Amino acid sequence: MKRSLLPAAALVAALAVPAAASAQTVPPPTPTPTPPPTTPPPPAPVPVAKAAMHLQLAKVLRDGSNRVQVTGREFRARGTITPYVPGQKVRVDLLRDGKVVRHLHPAVKRGKSGRSGVFAVKIKRSRAATYRLRAFHKGTKLQRYGRSNKVAVHLIDGAIAYGHGGAAVRLLQRGLRRMHYPASSSGVYDSATQRAVMAWRKVTGRPRTYSADRSVLLGVLARQGVWKVRHPHDGHHVEADISMQVLVLVDGNKVVRIQHTSSGKPSTPTILGRFSVYRKEPGTNSHGMVDSSYFIRGYAIHGYAEVPTYNASHGCLRVPVADAATIYNWLHYGDVVWVEP
Repeated sequence: MKRSLLPAAALVAALAVPAAASAQTVPPPTPTPTPPPTTPPPPAPVPVAKAAMHLQLAKVLRDGSNRVQVTGREFRARGTITPYVPGQKVRVDLLRDGKVVRHLHPAVKRGKSGRSGVFAVKIKRSRAATYRLRAFHKGTKLQRYGRSNKVAVHLIDGAIAYGHGGAAVRLLQRGLRRMHYPASSSGVYDSATQRAVMAWRKVTGRPRTYSADRSVLLGVLARQGVWKVRHPHDGHHVEADISMQVLVLVDGNKVVRIQHTSSGKPSTPTILGRFSVYRKEPGTNSHGMVDSSYFIRGYAIHGYAEVPTYNASHGCLRVPVADAATIYNWLHYGDVVWVEP
């Protein structure tokens, strides 16, 4: 009986060891709970940009402190909006007598520096009046409301009459003088300006009258009638064109004066060729020649009471008496005189 109990006791002891060991095992840690997802904070608001705007005129003419243009001719306005914000729009209002006559919506582009936006409008009007322009930015989430300064342009019709003044006459006189036609600077359409217009009409192939009108003003403003020097190597010299009936004073390659003249009539034509001043006679002689500069035999450049629009002299180059002294004083002994067909 005792032998049979030993194996059984050993089995019980063996089974008890794992149970004890199992009782001493550390339990697994409790997992940390995952926190619920948090909502990210909203982005900071984009600051609203200011809208500083500036407008200026282009393709206009100056008449003192005024900006002017002739009706029917295009003029422009250019503007900036600072800073440049992509996608913004502007509006330009054109006003006459305080009332808006047109809305324009130019595209805004990034300027060269990238700091400002730029825009431009082109305008053409047929009515003579004073027009004003101002630009606006309506205001968006990205850029505030803004408006520009006001600019004004005076449109003139170009009408000109003897004895009258005004912007058209001043522009005509200034344009003629720039091309070296001897118009006065009186601001009035006077005799000197008439003679300058006559010379200009001859050079441009227009009817030979002393009147000026819108077409003459536009032609002068377009710089029609510029004289191209023919003999720049002859220094201080004269270039007389018989077909045009003009006399041009030239210093090297620079035009000094384009003068209305009358050359020899068909029965007593002016001799053609290259000559030089060999004699000068101030005052009025027995033939009514005033301040004469002779260039060959009895042929001279001189003032005379009658200087028609066509060739009518006995061979000389006549100029109006009012211009004779200026030309006489400009000419020197030995100056070359070209007389060409």
